[in-house]
Parts: sequence; structure tokens; C-alpha cells
Amino acid sequence: MTEPFIRQRHRSADEKASEKLQYPPLPEPLEGVVYDNHTHLEIADGGPDGALDFTEHLARAASVGVRGVVQVGTDVATSRWSAALAATNPRVLAAVAIHPNDAPELEAAGELDAALAAIDELAALPRVRAIGETGLDFFRTDDEGRPAQFRSFEEHIAIAKRHGLALQIHDRDAHDEVIETLLRVGAPERTVFHCFSGDAAMARIAADNGWFLSFAGTVTFKNAANLREALSVIDLDRIMVETDAPYLTPHPLRGRPNAPYLMPHTVRAMAAHLEISELELSAQLAATTEAVYGSWDTELPSGIEAAPASALSAASASTSTSTSTSASTPQNAGTR
Repeated sequence: MTEPFIRQRHRSADEKASEKLQYPPLPEPLEGVVYDNHTHLEIADGGPDGALDFTEHLARAASVGVRGVVQVGTDVATSRWSAALAATNPRVLAAVAIHPNDAPELEAAGELDAALAAIDELAALPRVRAIGETGLDFFRTDDEGRPAQFRSFEEHIAIAKRHGLALQIHDRDAHDEVIETLLRVGAPERTVFHCFSGDAAMARIAADNGWFLSFAGTVTFKNAANLREALSVIDLDRIMVETDAPYLTPHPLRGRPNAPYLMPHTVRAMAAHLEISELELSAQLAATTEAVYGSWDTELPSGIEAAPASALSAASASTSTSTSTSASTPQNAGTR
């Protein structure tokens, strides 16, 4: 049985005491259906009312038109958790990887090769559909740790190509180096910039190479004109949407815990900026996401029903707040 959580989001004492840590109310359901192509349901978050476990997250998401999620691992433990959840839940596919910020420490301990071997093994599972999040992060890693990040990134690229999987890229303060690496070693056929943080010029480079851009709640932030400019210049069939929950909660809910059920805020902001209907954008986002990761309804174990294609009804508890948290949350998860 999959544990409800295996990580706890790090929050300051002031944050923990704040009412803002309560999960926001459900938004109006989308006119169509979409997928959250990058989320972290293994991380417990929330204030006095407690965290939502993955069953509650998925029920709430379905009630507002978020048909499924890609649950993303960042180390061996969370990647195994993600793969296990996907194996038994029709609304979940998995991505597995070693986060770039973990690579230097693993390399120094002589453990990076073993961790990469574990990711390679998980990549063979049928409902693991992506390698990620991997990439380069020069915000949190200094010059000394960068060689390990490069090695890990290139090994993840090789794993994705060997298994025919999509690649989810974490790129923070390393745009040029990420692009150079992809061009030098050869990007997988389906390469996704998770939580895209570049500008219109970078979006054009991605488009020229057939890469995909995934927009998170940051595209709704008032100070993120660069992201909206990027959104304007890339073809609709090259964009996806994500939450990166519990992080990056969209406007006007910044500071509160994020969740897949809050994705309608981001989709509506994107549709308004692009001056197209919510229904048209949702349909294109869903089609692109399925083209990148495959169907959520395939490779299901016998006895597990596929999620309905549309008109997903809310579970009766979809508006209640779960207070259950796992007693075995061994490690805090800060902003990744």
C-alpha cells in the first residue's frame, strides 16, 4: 500500500501559524479536461486543517476537470513512490529521476551511479512515462558541484532515450547550458521544459528544436511578462500546463498550498492572454499531454478501471479537507 506522504514541505514557524496555509476553495470546473503534467503529491503541505493525501488531491482535481497527473520523483525514494502510485491508480503516470541539486552530494558520497541505476530500473515500468525532473540548477549549486550535475543530466538523457521516454527538464539559472547540453548529446524526441522560466527568444529555440514548454502558476504572476511573451510565440501544440504542487500557487492564491485542483486558475489565465476560449485551450493542452506521455488508460493492472474520458464527477468528499498525515515523513522538502 502506498504511504500517503514521504516528505513534509519545510515551512517557517510564522507560515505554519498563518491561515494562508489552508488549502484554497475549489475553483469553477473547466469547460474541458486537462492534465497536470508535473506535480509532487508525495509532499505533505497545509496548515492547521492538515495536508491532503493523494486520494483527496485526485478527487478534487477530477471534480474541476483535471483528468490526471504526472507524479514526479526527485530521488530514488520519491521515484519509487511515484512509480508505485502510478501502478495502482488510473489517474496517475510517473516520472522518475535524481534532482540536479542532489547530484553533487551523491557524487561526493560515491552513490550517484547506484542512484542512476535505480532510476534506469524504474524507467522500464509501463506506467513510468518520463525521466525527470533532471537538468541543471545553478541557483542552488556552486561551481564545485556543477560537474556532477552535468554528468547526472547526461545520464538521465541517455536513460530517457534508451527507454523511449519523455524527458522533463529542471532548468534554473542555466538556460544556455541546458540548451547546449541537449544539442551536444541529442535531446530525446519528447523533451519538456518543466516550469518554463525563459523568455520569447528561448521559446523560439525550443520551437525550432521541437521541444515542449510546460507553464506553471508562475505564468499568472504580475512580474512574469517574459513567460507570457514566451507563451505568445510558441505554437499551441508545443505547450502544456502543470502545477509543480505544492509550490508555485497561481495568482491570486500565491503563498497558499498548491494542488492539481487549482490548475483552472492557470489555464484560464493562459487562455485570456492568448485570446482563445478556455475550451479550445483545454482541448489542445490535453491532446499535447497525451502525445507526450501516452494515454492514462493503458497499461493498467487487471481489475483497475480506467478513468472516464470526460465529465469526471467529484467524489463525495472532494470539498472536505483531509487531516491525515503520514507518521513516516522523514525529511523536509524545501523549494526545489
